[in-house]
Amino acid sequence: MSASSAERGPTRSAISDAAIAAEAGTELAVELFERFHRDILAYLYGLVHEAQWAQDLTQETFLRVLRARSSLAEVTNPRAWLYRVATNVALNALKRRRRFVWLPWRASDREPGPVPDVAERVGERSALEDALASLPPGYRAALLLHKRDGLSTAEVAGVLGLSEAAARKRIYRAIEMLRHAYGKGDV
Repeated sequence: MSASSAERGPTRSAISDAAIAAEAGTELAVELFERFHRDILAYLYGLVHEAQWAQDLTQETFLRVLRARSSLAEVTNPRAWLYRVATNVALNALKRRRRFVWLPWRASDREPGPVPDVAERVGERSALEDALASLPPGYRAALLLHKRDGLSTAEVAGVLGLSEAAARKRIYRAIEMLRHAYGKGDV
């Protein structure tokens, strides 16, 4: 009895096609990394406010891109898709971290407080960063993607998996929440 070709596994041409797609995807993944890794790192830092954690999340983002390399050629807007991957990585990490509260063992392990004689501008920036950090992650992501990273409302919608109207509303609400948290009307 001979087994059908479906039972024997993929044919040589199917393997070649898969290998070609993976190789092309690897090249595209490398190109995405070279073009966007700094932008993604800055975006993730804006979400998590910890440099090392943002670097870890950036690495995880590009590992996921590499794992998806065989389907990268099908992505119509690589930049928006990449931000979506980064957003999902960050939001999942924030959910996991929220389950735990890490406290330093000793007072000496805590990060030093602010220097009393810092310039007013540094204080303003710190207050703005604190206000931004107080926003819910989904709103913070929408605001950062639109205002800092320059994505259009349609691109923000695609990254966050929202309708364009919902993305526009989320950006508006994020600005309002930021104004309230920052205590100024000029945000």
